[in-house]
Amino acid sequence: MLLLQNGRVLDPYTGTDAPRDVLIGDDGVIAAVSKRLQPPPGCECWDAAGLTVSPGFVDGHVHFRDPGQTEKEDVLTGAAAAAAGGYATVICMANTLPACDTPETIRYVTEKARGCAVQVLQAGAVTKGLKGRELTDFGALKAAGAPCLTDDGLNLTDAGLCREAMARAAAQDILLSFHEEEPSLVPSPGVNYGSKAAKEFGVPGAMASAESAMIARDIALALDTGARVLFQHVSSAQSVALIRAGKALGARIYAEVTPHHLSLTEADVCTHGAYARMNPPLRTEADREALIGALADGTIDMVATDHAPHTAEEKAREFAKAPSGITGLETAFSVCNTFLVQTGRLSPMQLVERMSRTPAELYGLSGRAVREGNFARLVLLDWKRETVYRSYRSKAANTPYTGMPLTGAPRAIVTGAKVTAR
Repeated sequence: MLLLQNGRVLDPYTGTDAPRDVLIGDDGVIAAVSKRLQPPPGCECWDAAGLTVSPGFVDGHVHFRDPGQTEKEDVLTGAAAAAAGGYATVICMANTLPACDTPETIRYVTEKARGCAVQVLQAGAVTKGLKGRELTDFGALKAAGAPCLTDDGLNLTDAGLCREAMARAAAQDILLSFHEEEPSLVPSPGVNYGSKAAKEFGVPGAMASAESAMIARDIALALDTGARVLFQHVSSAQSVALIRAGKALGARIYAEVTPHHLSLTEADVCTHGAYARMNPPLRTEADREALIGALADGTIDMVATDHAPHTAEEKAREFAKAPSGITGLETAFSVCNTFLVQTGRLSPMQLVERMSRTPAELYGLSGRAVREGNFARLVLLDWKRETVYRSYRSKAANTPYTGMPLTGAPRAIVTGAKVTAR
């Protein structure tokens, strides 16, 4: 048994924000939540004084590069990074080698993760080989455990095929997760079009309208088909306005935003170079402000890291040839707490909700509240600790946050009756 003592339960499911002890049985199920609990004989006690006890975070958008690129990350190192970041569950994208377009590949990932402190789920691909030409067997991928289908990193540019995918997904109640980008409006990826950084690195950049144009199209198709569609890593104010309008029209649409788009802008690319090269790129301060406002008011539903590990050698290439993407699992809470909670833009409860309850409910993950009878998947958070990241559990360290003073950090996750400390 495990007793978490002297902590403060912060739970967006129950609305609890109060001092509580949490007792977890040998079976990993929460046995009691109360102001003061006496430890049963033989019970392990863990002092959570100064910490909040919350439902573990859920990240619907990570890249563990497994199978196919395990020199960058693999399921086990990715899960270790997720545990260090306070995550209970992560969902891996389908752009592996080979693509996760068959039940066998889905099961390979989830079987490899069996026994990890973090629950690792694997998304399935929308099209075979991520080629955008032929749809996969949606039902078979769902039956194999895929919580959503996505061709992440590649836009489904054929409108007719996209509508067919939505109609099929709606009929089977499958969530589609879309990378929205019109390729013809991306002269070069990784940096905002026409920005000072684009000029400095000698590249044109990617237009914000590349994202918003596809979001507008897919809102129309979602309204037409009734499909549930998630817009990944939203980056611009125009996209926010379209999503807000689409929701008002009744579209079953959702949106995620990354910690880096909430905290950095195109100006930071000049400072961090390829370590701030990402797709979609960092945009303007006005865009960042719009994203924060949309996350606060619920237009954007959740935070997702788009954890994208690359080798140091790849990121050391000249900007135009370096791959896009940064790691994010381990720094996510600290970044969001620093730029959102400590600045008064979100309350602690709002941030926990957008990192735990909202994504859990979207992906159909039940039993996550800090409540008797639920299997314990918890995170212990220190909201005040001054934190500087210099090393990582991930194989990769391609992040602009290394060495940056941040506030707050996860201290541990609890999976069943086991504590995994950072």
